Amino acid sequence: MTLTQSRRSGGRAARHALRSAPLAENVRPVRGGMTGGTLKALSDDEVLRIHKAALTVLDEIGLADAPPSGIEIMVNAGARLGDDGRLRFSPALVEDMLGKAARNITLYGREPAHDLNLSENRVHYGTAGAAVNMVDAEGRNYRHSTLQDLYDAARIADRLDNIHFLQRPMVARDLPDNLELDLNTLYACGTGTTKHIGTSITEPANAQACLDLAYAMAGGEDAFRARPFVSNSNCFVVPPLKFATESCQVMEACIRGGMPVLLLSAGMAGATAPATLAGAVVQAVAECLAGIVYVNAIQPGHPAIFGTWPFVVDLRTGAMSIGSGEQALLTAGCAQMHQFYGLPGGAAAGASDSKLPDMQAGWEQMCSNVMAGLSGLNMVYEAAGMHASLLGFCHESLILGDDIIGQALRCLKGIEVTDETLAIEAMREVCMGGPGHYLGVGETLARMETDYVYPFHGDRTSPKEWEENDKPDLIAGARARKEAILAMPCRAALNPALDREIRARFPIKL
Repeated sequence: MTLTQSRRSGGRAARHALRSAPLAENVRPVRGGMTGGTLKALSDDEVLRIHKAALTVLDEIGLADAPPSGIEIMVNAGARLGDDGRLRFSPALVEDMLGKAARNITLYGREPAHDLNLSENRVHYGTAGAAVNMVDAEGRNYRHSTLQDLYDAARIADRLDNIHFLQRPMVARDLPDNLELDLNTLYACGTGTTKHIGTSITEPANAQACLDLAYAMAGGEDAFRARPFVSNSNCFVVPPLKFATESCQVMEACIRGGMPVLLLSAGMAGATAPATLAGAVVQAVAECLAGIVYVNAIQPGHPAIFGTWPFVVDLRTGAMSIGSGEQALLTAGCAQMHQFYGLPGGAAAGASDSKLPDMQAGWEQMCSNVMAGLSGLNMVYEAAGMHASLLGFCHESLILGDDIIGQALRCLKGIEVTDETLAIEAMREVCMGGPGHYLGVGETLARMETDYVYPFHGDRTSPKEWEENDKPDLIAGARARKEAILAMPCRAALNPALDREIRARFPIKL
């Protein structure tokens, strides 16, 4: 090696060490809660037309299959029960409940550093879904997902800067009993990360036990109600325009138990929602507006996320096409509707139809993640790790997704234009008696970490350096990082005495 090569290598090592040192939160180039909203997939007139269409759907078509308790709650609030069993909602009722709905809510982490401020157009990326398989990226095959896989995903997400929350991304298929599944899912997520977690509850009879477990993990019911670190992901509707009876009963219990809820409407354009993108948004908005009436008739101002999650069907085959440009547009349009109502909202982005973390996965994940962020979506669900149209989850892809989201957040940050960033003085310094380039000057060094985002795994070396480095492989690098993370002590582990108490009360299998 020549002296010149040695110096270059040493300089690279020093720069790498500088980049590896954690930056203070206030000077990081990207972080959770940055403000989006510069992308407008819909004009103001189109937003208003979608709103009016949703009100017409609720007033004239309504929703079927509410549980008896829900019918009583919503009729007492002003909904009309027709002879056909459908509940209908007048525009006046919807507007009244919108006036009572919670705004500017915070979703709490077990640690305050992970609190999520959902005001205005603040953007947060995280996981979600109910994948039933794990992607073995090395063996290029699929297997059933387990409780250990879920716990490992939580532990990995806890260490990734650009994953801001963890909603259960997979089903523990080694737990066939629904109560054990619900309790262990909550436990695995909540002891794997101190970030906010979201989970589902399979049946109404299990809701109180899950609330009791959440209370125990928080140190008591009052402590949980003060800072609920768990939200209930609730598919309260079965599109098109029907309530999911048992899920609604779960939702009622969670509201009374002090747990925030995600009102999740997941129609599929061309199958369980209209084939037009505008129609799919209208139906999702109408269903979630019915959810707003339901929630606020039970408890005015209860924290609820407006979860319009319309998906897309490939009309040639009937298969889901969650990695499509149409999906990205649907999510961006839904974000505008959330902002129109001034409600905290969430939708799906960042998932892929590809079976493995490959080039297809990369373009699909980046497209919708960038558009979701630019549209100002508060909660970007399924933003990393999800493959095969939501059927498979991949730990390595979760890790690589952290890099993708970092770049999406940098797009969201945009271009800062100030007297300083216009850089006239820097040009004067460099060009008038200076070195003639900007490498190494004070302004460049000062901006190196605050203005630029560097991928952890992305390779920016020359072909020569790449070859000298033994042609590093992205998946192998992500696997090595996964193993390193899982070898570290778990930062979210409960106090041992509390953990023993919980295990004595609940059937914890982890």
